[in-house]
Amino acid sequence: MWLVVVSVPLLPAILMVSSRYRVKVAALCHRALAWTLRLVRGRVCVKSTHAFVFSTCTHGKADSVLETFDLYSETHPSLCISPQTGEAVDEVMRRVCPSRALELGMHCGYTSVRLLRLLPPAGRLITVELDPLTADLGEEVILVAGFKHSQFQVLTCSSAEAIPTLHPFLEIDQATSEGLNLVLMDHDPQQYLPDLLALEREELLSPSGCSVILIHRKQRADDIRGILEHIRARPDCYCIKSELRSMTEVFYRQESTKGDR
Repeated sequence: MWLVVVSVPLLPAILMVSSRYRVKVAALCHRALAWTLRLVRGRVCVKSTHAFVFSTCTHGKADSVLETFDLYSETHPSLCISPQTGEAVDEVMRRVCPSRALELGMHCGYTSVRLLRLLPPAGRLITVELDPLTADLGEEVILVAGFKHSQFQVLTCSSAEAIPTLHPFLEIDQATSEGLNLVLMDHDPQQYLPDLLALEREELLSPSGCSVILIHRKQRADDIRGILEHIRARPDCYCIKSELRSMTEVFYRQESTKGDR
């Protein structure tokens, strides 16, 4: 009885606190549920895409693997980027001619194969994927396409964990200060800006020039506003080379080494 008597004067405050936190808890639960649903749908999509590509493509032929991906995406939901965006990525690769590339977000291995087939024989690709199942299936697709482990490395962890550990994997020559020539971001758009800052902080971007490709599907285009604002605020070392509906290319070069772009 005494508990009821003590609680009555506090009831308005309890209701106010409960109401305030109810909104936050509900929002948190909604985000957690949305993330879980995306993960489940993503895993189902990765499994079905992998099964189709593995059983349909000509093993050992990278172009056949890509054609099979494109065929699958015509009739099924897919996590891989569109053929049009893939061709735009190819154009950047041919123009930049990178020797060291980093891919954040592996999905089904589609972009990994696109990048690897245009790297030079001595080139190296590091691809980072948080989900172990996606990383395993994506790595299998890369091997099916005919590439060897000496040409690529798959890191199964978050991008934030991976970036500080990349120097030995990339075998970056500190004497010549050469780093990554190309970075493709196709993971969580909320991580694009933190990861770009981390790459700068770790001095992983080649000071002589590095193209950063930002993949942004139409429904998530607003999520890259932060990184674009950061880039536009730093014309001393960044410029936007091209903007497509689903892809933006950013060019990085240290001011001291700038010449004609």
